[in-house]
Amino acid sequence: MGKVGGERNFGFGKQMAWAGKNALADHYGDGHYGTQAAHSERWDQFCNYARGEEVRDVRQVSEELVKEYGQTLQQQVATNEMAVSYAQNLLSSVNVVLEAMRGDSQIRVSPSELVGERCNVRQEIPVGLERERLQQATSDLRDRGEERVAVIAELARELGLRFREASLLDAQRALQQAEHKGLVNITEGTKGGRGHLVDRWVQVLPVATPVLERAAELQGEGRNLIPDGSSYAQWRDHAYHAWSKVSHDAELQGFHDLRAAYACERYQQLTGYPAPVVAGERLANKDADMSAREIISAELGHGRVDVVSAYVGSAH
Repeated sequence: MGKVGGERNFGFGKQMAWAGKNALADHYGDGHYGTQAAHSERWDQFCNYARGEEVRDVRQVSEELVKEYGQTLQQQVATNEMAVSYAQNLLSSVNVVLEAMRGDSQIRVSPSELVGERCNVRQEIPVGLERERLQQATSDLRDRGEERVAVIAELARELGLRFREASLLDAQRALQQAEHKGLVNITEGTKGGRGHLVDRWVQVLPVATPVLERAAELQGEGRNLIPDGSSYAQWRDHAYHAWSKVSHDAELQGFHDLRAAYACERYQQLTGYPAPVVAGERLANKDADMSAREIISAELGHGRVDVVSAYVGSAH
């Protein structure tokens, strides 16, 4: 969309979040829609923080404010409330949007310095591997009337979906695919702008079928699992808040940890051995290990096999 006039937010719009979205569209032009969406979602979180600091115009954003935001993220990383990789992504998106809006890189922070270095090889067993913990959390959610959030968590665990993918899933179509093919094709909300251009078939194991059935019923007349009358951003903020209320008692982390649990379980199904992060070492032979990683990479929607190490542990 580009600039819309006026002085606020460097002419990209009156509201910080909307202005950031316009700036990203201007910066990337046609294409890169998945990248724009990811940056926009993360920018929204910074806007919420800035609003709490009485900053409602990007012209008022200082490097000090961004660093203070980074410090709040670092505290969440330190208490295992947030993965360092996600905290880095949040700060990287702030860098990208500020540069797109300002037209310079004068306000730019180092994500790794503020929240720590990310490790590309998973070192800790995903807590979500224990279904009892997830059942505790989803039961608490349902008691609170948060059936949709519970189903999103179950889809992340049983199909390896990202939060956005689960939210935008046409569960009724997915259930039909599962009944006819034993597979579902994940095309909505994917990263990297793949979407409908690339098929991503995920095997539906028996434990996932009841989840799809619940999701399809919840969807009703809607197109996906986002409640009627809510934008994706509104739904995301609500769901994350609801999840934070129950995940601590179950000693669970974010939705992404449930995705890692799915990957570890798939690894054992495919190789016959526990994932390296679970066993403490790679027990499967190299060929079986690589074959499993290729399948898991495709099911998770990644273009590179080496990324799977962040889910199941080292291949060495």
